[in-house]
Amino acid sequence: IAAMQPSTNWHLKENARDHHTSKFSSKELIVRRGQAFIVTFNGTEQPEQNLTFIAETGPKPSKLAKTQATFGISSTVSKESWSAVLQSTSSNSVSISISSPPNAVIGRYKLSVQTTSIGSSSPASLGTFVLLFNPWSSGDDVFMPNKAECEEYVLEEFGIIFAGNKNHISSFGWNFGQFQGDILNICLSMLDRSLNYRQDPATDVSHRNDPKYLGRVLSAMVNANDDQGVLLGNWSGNYEGGKSPSSWTGSGEILQNWKKSGFKPVKYGQCWVFAAVLTTVLRCLGIPTRTITNFSSAHDADGNLRVDEFYDASGNHLDRAADSIWNFHVWNESWFSRSDLDPSYSGWQVLDATPQEESGGIYQCGPASRNAIKEGDVDLDYDCPFVFAEVNADCMYWNYDPASGKKTLMFSESTVIGQFISTKAVGKDDRVDVTNDYKYEEGSTKERDVFKKARKKLGLEDKFDPTAPTPQEIDQKPDISGKFKVAGPLEVGKDLNLILVLANLQSDAKTVHLNMTAWSTVYTRRPVHEIWKDSISVTLSPREEKQFPIKIPYTEYQQQLTTDNTIQVTALCHVEGGIQVLVQRDITLDNPAIDIQVLGEAKVNKEVDVEVIFTNPIDTEVMDCVLQVEGNDLLRGILEIDVPPLKASEKSSTKFKLIPFETGPKHLLVNFSCDKFADIKTFKMVNVID
Repeated sequence: IAAMQPSTNWHLKENARDHHTSKFSSKELIVRRGQAFIVTFNGTEQPEQNLTFIAETGPKPSKLAKTQATFGISSTVSKESWSAVLQSTSSNSVSISISSPPNAVIGRYKLSVQTTSIGSSSPASLGTFVLLFNPWSSGDDVFMPNKAECEEYVLEEFGIIFAGNKNHISSFGWNFGQFQGDILNICLSMLDRSLNYRQDPATDVSHRNDPKYLGRVLSAMVNANDDQGVLLGNWSGNYEGGKSPSSWTGSGEILQNWKKSGFKPVKYGQCWVFAAVLTTVLRCLGIPTRTITNFSSAHDADGNLRVDEFYDASGNHLDRAADSIWNFHVWNESWFSRSDLDPSYSGWQVLDATPQEESGGIYQCGPASRNAIKEGDVDLDYDCPFVFAEVNADCMYWNYDPASGKKTLMFSESTVIGQFISTKAVGKDDRVDVTNDYKYEEGSTKERDVFKKARKKLGLEDKFDPTAPTPQEIDQKPDISGKFKVAGPLEVGKDLNLILVLANLQSDAKTVHLNMTAWSTVYTRRPVHEIWKDSISVTLSPREEKQFPIKIPYTEYQQQLTTDNTIQVTALCHVEGGIQVLVQRDITLDNPAIDIQVLGEAKVNKEVDVEVIFTNPIDTEVMDCVLQVEGNDLLRGILEIDVPPLKASEKSSTKFKLIPFETGPKHLLVNFSCDKFADIKTFKMVNVID
């Protein structure tokens, strides 16, 4: 008997509403696992009892690998396997409620139906649907009991990322856009381009029920290293041949560009771009995910929970160690249970897509249980020692003589790393500090005990370490102390005014020879260009404190500044008859402000005018001005507007129109660039009404 091709009604609207997938703009059914969905089809002339359904995914569907399920009509839903329950029948159509188990493999499925009567025909295809993780379902590994958190960490397309440095935290908006047009398909093809899939497709697909597996695979796929993944990292300060990392305002453009180019890595990314794209992909697949910013973040390349920095006699920060301390670093936390570990390690898991160190031979990082990091359980999977060091490493500052290769310890710090660990609040645009979820209070005995426990688990306490400072070096006490104070605005376009404060801690006079430098850096504190240097000699009488004003004019730093607007100022103090003292400060300059005004009420499908205002704060003309605008449900794609050059102190007003297509609170993101200012960002919440 030839099977008729059944026509299928997927009840897209109702199913999407029940499964929290209404934001996807797809003609294909998208549902979440462990929950029933309705499908109606006709063209079967058989009694319902004789129907068998086949759901299958991946290149080699198999029952054993749980990538294929066959199931008939039953009277109740099964918790362990796929099942179908009859809803209603009419003369020529059948409505069925289909449920998948809460641990089903996620991805695109083919659904077929077969009639099991005599002379049975081959299965008839009902079409395809996509199955995702389900944080609303208590049986799912990613179950999140708090509904407001599900809304934020799965359904929210707007995010805020924190940056700057520990003295001066700044933030900018980001459009995750996980429900935009083709993003789900791009995320699914990302899985099919991973090394694991290429090596063994069937096995890879069979592991796609496991959020810790997918999180790890995707942390590798978001960077281009090893696997032609999404983004190529670049920390040089020179971004020719691509877009500078600070110019992106959302993940959509990056993922679309990756696909359009035939999956060639997109240029360029830095940590927040990797983290934002990973947030988009994981939220899209249904794993609750957020971005986390760690200030004064250690990159411990050699796994000794210690970061070494080297300075020459002139006070130049030498770029010679693999270790580094970044002004900030952004990674991800995803929420799921750890079936491989004790239940106490479930909850937030650290994933990091920035290619810093290899793990298992490729650039991937995590999932590392946040609770394991806090308790110093660095022997647990995955990559806990690296993440532990990012928030806890001790710092050693050395004076290094390139001629002789001799190094001497200037000082060490154990409370400097891992500060103001930040993420966006749920349902609000505020910063929430989560430092206490990563470690016990800095300087407390508990915190030091955890640090010792971690060192012990890594076998570091007994080993003789030839690079470690000697007890004499550690016990040496400096004769003077110093610090840089800010004396004026920290803004691009204004002169940088600082005060170096030196204090003699002893009861006899001290002569000090000072070598001072200022370098422009990228946010990882990698020096890029020398801006300024100076040397002076001073005598400090007993217990005296002296102040030395320092002025670095805008004209001197303007050409050297990177898009990160960061400058490192250093004074190396050679104290006669005493040990050297290093004084340093990392300065992040603010861009001038830019302002967005929505002129009138924003209504669905009605034009509304928006005005962007920028005033040139400097006394020279700015050219090559470009305004970039994006915002989900407010406009499709990215709007790019060329703005005419602006004379000194001139104010510009740029107007454009929006036609919002969804109601509710929406975010408009603006990025303004010109030859003197890179990537001035701001965002505005626009409340769209009916």
